[in-house]
Amino acid sequence: GEELCHPGGARSRAAAPPHREEPAEVARVSVSDIVVNEVNFVRKCISAESSQDDLWGKLICTNFKVSFIPQDLSHLLLGEHDIPLTCLEQVVTVNDTKGKKKVLGSNQKLKFNPTELILYCKDLRIIRFCFDEAGPESAKKVCLAIAHYSHPADLQLLFGFEYQGRRYHEFKVNGSSPRGGLQTPIFDRPSDWDREIKRTGASEWRVCSINEGYAISQSLPEYVVVPVSLADQDLKKYSIFFTDQRIPLWCWNHPNGSALVRMTSINDPLQQKKIDQRIFTAITKSHPQRSEVIKSDLDKCLPTILDIQCAFVKIRQICVIDPFEESEERWLTSIENSRWLEYVRAFLKQSAETVYLLDGKNASVILQEEEDRDLCCVVSSLVQLMLDPHYRSLIGFQGLVQKEWVMAGHRFLDRCNHLKKNDKVESPLFILFLDCVWQMMNQYPAAFEFTEAYLTVLSDSMWIPLFSTFLFNSPKQRAQHLMDFAKNKAIPQGEDQVVFFPPVWNWSQQFSTKDQTLFNNPMYVGKGAACVQNGEVKSFRRTKKNYSSTLRGTPSSMRNGLRGGEETLPRRGSLMSELKPDFSVVKDESPSERFFRDWFSRPADQQGVLIPLLIPSHVVLWKLFFLRWVPEACIHKGGPVTAYHKLSQLVDEIELLQIHLRRYKGPSPCSTPLPSPSGPPSDQRRMYFKASSPNDPPTPPEYLTSSFPFTPVGNLCRRSIHGTPISKFLNGARIWLSTETLANDTV
Repeated sequence: GEELCHPGGARSRAAAPPHREEPAEVARVSVSDIVVNEVNFVRKCISAESSQDDLWGKLICTNFKVSFIPQDLSHLLLGEHDIPLTCLEQVVTVNDTKGKKKVLGSNQKLKFNPTELILYCKDLRIIRFCFDEAGPESAKKVCLAIAHYSHPADLQLLFGFEYQGRRYHEFKVNGSSPRGGLQTPIFDRPSDWDREIKRTGASEWRVCSINEGYAISQSLPEYVVVPVSLADQDLKKYSIFFTDQRIPLWCWNHPNGSALVRMTSINDPLQQKKIDQRIFTAITKSHPQRSEVIKSDLDKCLPTILDIQCAFVKIRQICVIDPFEESEERWLTSIENSRWLEYVRAFLKQSAETVYLLDGKNASVILQEEEDRDLCCVVSSLVQLMLDPHYRSLIGFQGLVQKEWVMAGHRFLDRCNHLKKNDKVESPLFILFLDCVWQMMNQYPAAFEFTEAYLTVLSDSMWIPLFSTFLFNSPKQRAQHLMDFAKNKAIPQGEDQVVFFPPVWNWSQQFSTKDQTLFNNPMYVGKGAACVQNGEVKSFRRTKKNYSSTLRGTPSSMRNGLRGGEETLPRRGSLMSELKPDFSVVKDESPSERFFRDWFSRPADQQGVLIPLLIPSHVVLWKLFFLRWVPEACIHKGGPVTAYHKLSQLVDEIELLQIHLRRYKGPSPCSTPLPSPSGPPSDQRRMYFKASSPNDPPTPPEYLTSSFPFTPVGNLCRRSIHGTPISKFLNGARIWLSTETLANDTV
């Protein structure tokens, strides 16, 4: 099979067709990482039942990754058997003959010779290596090295700092093209915010620079957007009353003038009413109809970061660690009891209710959270995704993550626990957000330019320490570390940080042009996308009225965006009755219920407001993310990829026919002439799967599985032993990461 080439490590081995004309580009090691320890004659376990398919090779620990090199295979920066050290959740050593197990941390001793090494990864893989033919001392040393180097003492010791320094000098990277050719806005400059103000028509808002040099707040970006009516002096005066001096952050403006704003809690209860009133007044003045402002307290109506972490640990246990042997009914009940899907529904529900306030009630909304760095990131992003089709394009979505997560100060370093220093602050908020996005994509497949493969690769990129996007807790921390990094690596003063330590959005760092086409959704109906109307291919044009601002009534039972008297986090069976496909008129329905009923009674406009269905049958497990490594769940020639394959071929065929038609009719005023008489080169076509020829078989290719473009082979191998299974041993393993020994060890 062929690999989806991934020097950054999305671990996306794709069993690509053996008959492909051109191999995918392979990114080889260009900047050498340092080998710390290695052991030969290691067996990588592929199947728990039999050792027949196991691979033999060398296990290496470098200062960047754990690498397994099968015999006669070339060494890629991150090949199919490699794991970035930051991706390791637990390093477990086992000696079956002595009945010993130990979870290894940094600088620990190991007083038995391991016969087996099990690596539990943050991308949900479980990798097993057996040392039955390896030298016992070498095996012990490589296990200790992996444990040590996966617990870096300092952020600067992460491999990205070494890698990007060498990359800059060896490849003579410079800013000859603006921002290295990056199209995604980074929101670290006033111009990015100005463009967003203009794009959303927020004429009563302005870019404010009082936080330049992080003079006011340590966690806000240097430039924020504030109401025109608020002077800099007033903002400085008010800032001392907010957590970490974070003045309220403008997120987005609705075409009707309503604004979405996020805000921390106010420290001084005596000043709260006064400060609230001044902020509310300024936001009201920015609205053309002087509409009201509604504050929504997210801490009171959404799960905590600890709740989210506990739910994720449970669902990972069910999907990956526990054997896949229960009946479907019990398994689905276990999934629901993990509460992960319940929390996904809760965030989607809160976001949909905020959409009603902005779009249906014409009110501005303040999302409030104690620190404004976790729950606000999820809800503000989802609200904008539901309301604004721009954010459902690839560049728009990446800009949304940059604006609402990276620059707004989401603690990626802590929440990802890259340094493995504090498990109590670890929480998969970003994965929860991506799951919410996937739920919307699953319900409205033509509304998004990108695919679930893109979302999965984006989640995997969090564990690759080569990009600036997911490494830091705040813009200030990023700026300070990259300034020190530039000095240490002799990078010229004034060089753009985006150029010398790029974000994840430059996907050519990880994938070939061909492989990046897996991100393109063939069903996308976007601005300028082609559609067929009355037998003619026409270009889609966005209409001016995309927003259904039909209701202006005030719901008596609404308070802070929540229905009064409702359970904050409803259990199964009582989920958001207003968001269901029941279009019958109800007596005494509130304006919000009428808004949702009206919306669901009409066909969804893929380029307008999108509201997800939240009844349990519509919010389902994201299988590509949670089950891609599970062999028992992998369907040969099955799953959503079979439809993706066929649709991609059809779109590719349509685009080729359009090219031939244009050539036959002659160039139209807006068409771009194509130099090639036979159409664009293969690597310039939008679809990964090309139009089929008459000789191609009618069935999907042999290499297609429900896990594509990933593969379970060698990526999930549970132990198959009699007695207590490893899943029981690791049940509750969250508390063991920093323990020296387990109760049954004799060290």
